[in-house]
Amino acid sequence: MTEQKRPVIAIMRPSVYKEESVKLAESMGFEALAVPMIELTGMEDSSFKPFFQHIVKKEADYVIFTSANGLDFTLRKIPYAMRDMFIEALNRINVIAIGPTTKKALEEKGINVMGMPGVYSSKGLVEYLCKDVRGKNVDLARSVFGSTVLTEGLARCGANVLETKVYSLFKPDGEEQKDLIRSALEGKITAFAFTSSMMIHNFFEVAKEMEAENEILKVLNESIVAAIGLPTAETLRGYKVNVSIIPDEYTFEEILRKIKDMLPACS
Repeated sequence: MTEQKRPVIAIMRPSVYKEESVKLAESMGFEALAVPMIELTGMEDSSFKPFFQHIVKKEADYVIFTSANGLDFTLRKIPYAMRDMFIEALNRINVIAIGPTTKKALEEKGINVMGMPGVYSSKGLVEYLCKDVRGKNVDLARSVFGSTVLTEGLARCGANVLETKVYSLFKPDGEEQKDLIRSALEGKITAFAFTSSMMIHNFFEVAKEMEAENEILKVLNESIVAAIGLPTAETLRGYKVNVSIIPDEYTFEEILRKIKDMLPACS
């Protein structure tokens, strides 16, 4: 009796998430093809010093982290000897996490999380905080590509918003990215998990460099395509990709569960 082949899932998250993503996917019965289509790098920003001072002087009423990366790159910018002081200062402020993954990362560093929106998105954060932030100082640390939905929405709610950009994103260029496209074109991938708009842009840019845009679109539309949230789904639709899955909870684990649920119907 031949062993049934496991469905292959393309995981395109940054390298920092590769090991945990593969482990999780394999534990759920997938064969993981993990190739980053997006990478992270720290950056300098003139707003970081005021952000830091706001927190240690308890001038911020709320501090928002929209990703575990935002926390990680924030702590990297603080001298090691001062990190405990910074974390203690955060614990005197209302710390908000965008979702469970970010909440877990904060708690693992000893940071108490005051709250989290019901919908894990920038819009969800605005709806969650709007009634409480009028006249309050709201600080956030995130990527240079963070949506203006959050900052503009909080400002409309009457908050004084201070944003610092602690990391940036870039497109990795290498043969393994082209190999991922080749594997897709050869029909070796069952499902694709897209977790950001930039990941999608980079994926299609690699396909364009290989003169395979039309072919890759056809492959995607014959496969399971998951988007972590509505903005990511809209980006895919902008490329004329049919989105199979948008999980209710915007987490990678929930994407895997939803893909697994779809598989019997696709066999």
